[in-house]
Amino acid sequence: MSAALPRRPSGGPVIDIHAHVLAPEAARLAAANNPPREPMEFFSSDATRAVNRQQAQDVREKYTMARLADMDRQGVDIQVVAPPPGQFYYWAAPDLGAELSRRVNDHLAGFAAGRPDRFRAFGTIPMQAPALAVKELERCATVHGMRGIELCTNVNGRDYSAPEFHDVFAAAEQHDLLLFLHPAGFTGGERLTEHYMSNVLGNPIECTLAIAHLILGGVLDRHPALKVYVAHGGGYLPFHAGRMEHAWHARADVRGGSRHPPSHYLRRNFWWDTVVFDPRSLRHLMDVYGADRVLLGTDFPFDMGEEDPISLFHRAGNITREEAEGVLGGNAEALLAPRA
Repeated sequence: MSAALPRRPSGGPVIDIHAHVLAPEAARLAAANNPPREPMEFFSSDATRAVNRQQAQDVREKYTMARLADMDRQGVDIQVVAPPPGQFYYWAAPDLGAELSRRVNDHLAGFAAGRPDRFRAFGTIPMQAPALAVKELERCATVHGMRGIELCTNVNGRDYSAPEFHDVFAAAEQHDLLLFLHPAGFTGGERLTEHYMSNVLGNPIECTLAIAHLILGGVLDRHPALKVYVAHGGGYLPFHAGRMEHAWHARADVRGGSRHPPSHYLRRNFWWDTVVFDPRSLRHLMDVYGADRVLLGTDFPFDMGEEDPISLFHRAGNITREEAEGVLGGNAEALLAPRA
């Protein structure tokens, strides 16, 4: 990190809200049960699969404490680590899915406990079995003290407006947990197989759809206290929300499931990270939704991550002291703090 770039004005820790750690024991158990290809892999070319296999080898060491050197280089004091997308395991039968989630969460909790000054952890839950998901969410909160849960943007093609997920959202509200929405490729990706478009375009589409279903499906009216952080700057929706806003006012079929226009929820229930790569896009997020809704992120250790997050933030231009304090860590501290 350049010495010319200031850290948080208060001197508090710089917090990266978006990083990943693989749980190897869970990965071995999953592999022994013949997992199907996830959308990210299924809708991929041979060239993409070759690059991904090499990347898996390249980042293996970075799933360990060796990442501390990278964090120091980036100017990050604390990483919040979550499972990589391949470890949602929603394809598994309920009991196996619950066991896989437990193994992932135990590993992540142990990893964070190894250096509590540098790491926090988000958990995962078996959303294909909502009753078991509630139990594991409660274990994450009460046993491991986790303050967030990572969810894929859909559950085997089911969207979060479906009624079977209501109890999970109620439990997240009860425990005041942040829900971290992260995609794993677009489920309808037949046209996205070439040029890694399953990630480059598919992931932002997935984020956009997940947000839309939460809003228009009435989930955030039923669960108004939900706190939802969406990876990759929220996908496309935060940059084109005016179209959904217009449609909500113009058409009864759009309004049907929600009591308020989309802007009401976008400014009340959602947070976005800085993994957008373009400082102009980051400036848009801060200007339209408020810098208090933006969280520093890297997507470490993947090649689609942001290598120099603090520099990107400052290149957004016209940064105020208040914006720097919040985006570089204050906003994350507030979200991750236990409820009084």
